[in-house]
Amino acid sequence: MAQVSLNNIRKIYANGYEAVTPTSFDIADGEFVVLVGPSGCGKSTLLRMVAGLEDITEGVLSINDRQVNHVDPADRDIAMVFQNYALYPHMTVRKNIGYGLKNRKIPADMIESKVQEAAKMLNLTDYLDRKPSQLSGGQRQRVAMGRAVVRDPALFLFDEPLSNLDAKLRHQMRIEIKALQRRLGVTSIYVTHDQVEAMTMADRIIVLNEGRIEQIGTPAEIYHAPASTFVASFMGAPPMNLIDARLADGQIMINGNTALAPAQGTGAITLGIRPEDVEIHDDAPIHFHVDIVEELGAHRLLHGQLADQDFTIHVGKDVAATPGATRIAIKPDCCCLFDPETGKAL
Repeated sequence: MAQVSLNNIRKIYANGYEAVTPTSFDIADGEFVVLVGPSGCGKSTLLRMVAGLEDITEGVLSINDRQVNHVDPADRDIAMVFQNYALYPHMTVRKNIGYGLKNRKIPADMIESKVQEAAKMLNLTDYLDRKPSQLSGGQRQRVAMGRAVVRDPALFLFDEPLSNLDAKLRHQMRIEIKALQRRLGVTSIYVTHDQVEAMTMADRIIVLNEGRIEQIGTPAEIYHAPASTFVASFMGAPPMNLIDARLADGQIMINGNTALAPAQGTGAITLGIRPEDVEIHDDAPIHFHVDIVEELGAHRLLHGQLADQDFTIHVGKDVAATPGATRIAIKPDCCCLFDPETGKAL
């Protein structure tokens, strides 16, 4: 297992593009950390620098207190699982899983033992003599994971490993990867653009935007106390509602006269409200117009207008809802306030 430390790591390409601004964070032994953000935010570049596949322009990268800036990938004691599986099509599952061990001159009986152990762990025992073309996408990804597992690495690196799978398989593989990491206790860094993967799998999440860190925290911290409007709108499905409001007379005000909750200060703000932190009842103080009811089985999403601004509410399946005017109340202790110019949390 491994501790990982990034101290002012920076990446600038030859054309002058700064892919990653000076970035620092530590990953504890056995921790599962997810790097999440939109395409082009620098998350895969960061991962590849940890792997040794990208040169580090500035800063110090350490694994287990050993500086590895100029250490070859093969000597970093890592195993990487890619988006595209990277399996050898002419080899069986058994040979694919054990190939790396064979290259390292591990005895054949030990290779077979490790392959069998990994196959049992990943439910691949019945497929060891098949070729990759005879497997489903989920099974191929398990083979790629098995190849990483048999190496007994100090650090797992996952680069969007589930992007090629359909929704049902992604859900299943999220559970399997998390369970595998828990069982092995191996420090892991996982890259994804999918905030659901980040929320459900991570011990801690690092949210990236345009090559810089927006926030580091547990899934609960990221969700309930976003550090910026970017984090608030990116993390959550549906995302946090962000509406224009004002602080006046010790209250959060919308429309100039509707008081939502007590708050200190004066002036314009951006108000953040999670869709589930809203209640519907006849004597509620706020007018809300429902435009669309989105049926999702166990719950409903009501999309409409609050103070002439887009707004979404999450309600249970037992809450009657139809398009038209209704009245809502917002839980006062669930409001997030942001600076309207910088987007930073107040």
